[in-house]
Amino acid sequence: MKTIIASDAAPKAIGPYSQAVVHGGIAYLSGQIPLDPASGQIVEGDIAVQTERVFQNLRAVLDACGASFETVLKTSVFLRDMADFPKMNEIYAKYFPAQHPARSTVQAARLPRDVSVEIDCIAAVR
Repeated sequence: MKTIIASDAAPKAIGPYSQAVVHGGIAYLSGQIPLDPASGQIVEGDIAVQTERVFQNLRAVLDACGASFETVLKTSVFLRDMADFPKMNEIYAKYFPAQHPARSTVQAARLPRDVSVEIDCIAAVR
């Protein structure tokens, strides 16, 4: 049995997928990009600003799942340019100051809406 999760505090899915699915006490979150949920527009700014918005979106979906950054087990980070890694990583570290989740980081040729960063995650539900 799976539960489909949707939060109005995060951008609505822009395709045939769910913001998250919870099954067996684990939340599987779809990738979040730096969309402002109120306007539906990409936030203006550098990789740090975009990464911050991504984490705000992830937080909203984690909350809706009954999870949190403290329960995240694994993340996947997709960057348009690996040169952005240090700035992205600085913001990332604010959200995972201890007990870091497992992580994959890759450079992608192109991301949805030509954004600079997309992050998804898997978390335990409280």
